Amino acid sequence: MLLEHINEPKDLKSLSIAQLEQLADEIRTFLIEKLSATGGHLAPNLGVVELTLALHYLFDSPKDKFIFDVGHQSYVHKILTGRRDQFDTLRKYKGLCGFIKRAESPHDVWEAGHSSTSLSAAMGMALARDLKGEKNKVVAIIGDGALTGGMALEALNHIGHEKKNLMVILNDNEMSIAPNVGALHHYLGKIRTDRHYQKAKEELNQFLNKIPAIGGRLAKTAERLKDSLKYLLVSGILFEQFGFTYFGPVDGHDLSQLTELIEQASHVQGPVLIHVITIKGKGYSPAEADSFKWHGVSSPYKIESGQMLKAVGPPMYTEVFSDALMELAEKDERIVAITPAMPGGSGLLKFAERFPNRMIDVGIAEQHAATMCAALAMEGLKPVYAVYSTFLQRAYDQVVHDICRQNTNVVFAIDRAGFVGGDGETHQGVYDMAFLRHIPNIVLMMPKDENELRRMMKTAIDYEDGPIAVRYPRINGLGVAIDDEMTPIPIGTWEVLREGESAIIAAIGPMIPVAEEAAELLKREGLSVRVVNARFVKPLDEAMLQRIADEGLPMLVLEEGAELGGLGSAVLEFYSLRRRDDAHVRIMGVPDIFVEHGSVKEQRQEVGLTAEHVAAELNTLLPRVRKRVTGQV
Repeated sequence: MLLEHINEPKDLKSLSIAQLEQLADEIRTFLIEKLSATGGHLAPNLGVVELTLALHYLFDSPKDKFIFDVGHQSYVHKILTGRRDQFDTLRKYKGLCGFIKRAESPHDVWEAGHSSTSLSAAMGMALARDLKGEKNKVVAIIGDGALTGGMALEALNHIGHEKKNLMVILNDNEMSIAPNVGALHHYLGKIRTDRHYQKAKEELNQFLNKIPAIGGRLAKTAERLKDSLKYLLVSGILFEQFGFTYFGPVDGHDLSQLTELIEQASHVQGPVLIHVITIKGKGYSPAEADSFKWHGVSSPYKIESGQMLKAVGPPMYTEVFSDALMELAEKDERIVAITPAMPGGSGLLKFAERFPNRMIDVGIAEQHAATMCAALAMEGLKPVYAVYSTFLQRAYDQVVHDICRQNTNVVFAIDRAGFVGGDGETHQGVYDMAFLRHIPNIVLMMPKDENELRRMMKTAIDYEDGPIAVRYPRINGLGVAIDDEMTPIPIGTWEVLREGESAIIAAIGPMIPVAEEAAELLKREGLSVRVVNARFVKPLDEAMLQRIADEGLPMLVLEEGAELGGLGSAVLEFYSLRRRDDAHVRIMGVPDIFVEHGSVKEQRQEVGLTAEHVAAELNTLLPRVRKRVTGQV
């Protein structure tokens, strides 16, 4: 086994191409076995085995900088840089991160859980290198899906203008998570299938250079002829027009061709782009057959059959959203679903089958999607923007400027709100309440269970007065009974789920069961705690908040979101603006830290969002009440 002897990149240097090919097979077997137990991003990493081997074989990491876009395609890189023995802990609490992690290794130079950042980072590192007078290589590895992101195109433009020595590896597997869309995708497809240009260019060079004495001058004069040849054989040579020297396409699984081409490109002055064709899921037939399903594996699987070993239980909130939207769209032809390259993850595949003309996947283009939704709404349609909380961050300006400022009737379906488990800090959906609720015109709500999510979808579709958002977590529902008919919820109303006279817990979303459990713990101590479903973050239930202050009861606001600027902050601001100094409020949420990967249960334990922590916090808030109940006063 070669893999047992590879502990750092320099161990590759003495291997032959045949040995590298053997090592590639061993790495694939290793990944398939390890991820069958831990889960993780299998298909993307199986597709970049040879590419990652070639880079570490030819270059000198960490002196030479490898910038992965997105960081989930870095498993092979981690194996080759001394972390092979940690793969049993992949995505587990305090274990190996599923993305690039600078604290893990000096070989990890740039962290990214969102796409399209690598080219900007590479440009920054190339500029820094030149300003410091250093000589290292800078290599950005970007997928064809990520290349559709506006930030990547901005960076391409700047890199081509500055002419810095920089290598871009375009990993073209025709997939991001879902199949790629857009003109750029079709352009790459044209290059993939047209081999004539490179062959004709090489033959012309060889012919001219063979002519004695005048061959060199003729070759120089012929540049314009070669430019014309480009346009004749491959329309719109995009990358060369951006200022890059283009190499490829090359088979990303042929180590001999791949290493030769990368080696050649590394000697070219200025920015170069190497177009590498790979197969997502390469080497594992279930993943090759369905790379979308095997993009990110969240549960263990049987290696032989590819059968996922999922626990049986209530449906995920994403599935509940999907079914509700389908029902509503059957009755309302205005509804149009929008997603930025996440039709499967956002639960829109069934919608796309049923309403193909009313489901629009814009690719990795969150900003474009948001502004487009605003225009759709202005024209009388009902756009439902289905997006992960962490990816909505990327469209913040468009939400403010184009949607909320113009008060357009857009529905936000914000998936993965709250903790997300193994994907960790780059994907935690704990900031959207804070960055949305202060924007004028928007309504923001979160359900306590799957039935209430359905009611909130009906509320959102019926709402006609501006933008409205419903956020929901990446967990299973509670298994509650589902109403036969979806009925809307009055905007800005909270509900009392449990009566109590000692104190109040105002909780939202997945914190409702935590609040109920804490109330039970305190009941054993003689305390009667009221549990309130604070389902609207904006607008607040002002009438209920006034009554609570009038009662003089202390209130703990419980949320799986950032404490700074979240629901608890909204409650404090409400009382402060009304000079209700008699209101006693304490907040429990996600503190001012980035919470790393692990299970959702472990993440809640880390920040103190458990029933035991809530009960302990209320005990510190209620010394007088406690004494009165126990007869000590």
